[in-house]
Amino acid sequence: MNELTTKELSYIEDEIRAEEITAKTMNWCASLCEDQELRKFLEQLAESHQLRIADLSQYFNRSKMIQ
Repeated sequence: MNELTTKELSYIEDEIRAEEITAKTMNWCASLCEDQELRKFLEQLAESHQLRIADLSQYFNRSKMIQ
């Protein structure tokens, strides 16, 4: 188990939020895209950000705060 400071945990939370926004934005752009190749590319990028969210969330949940 990782021991992190409040500041470090806050940074991870911010990263998770940023990745969520990025993934949602890419999915939104893909949904509006008429070019099938570009749509698929954007969907793949969004999926990679969603996987990063899962990794960061797991790391965050396995960590505990030190004081």
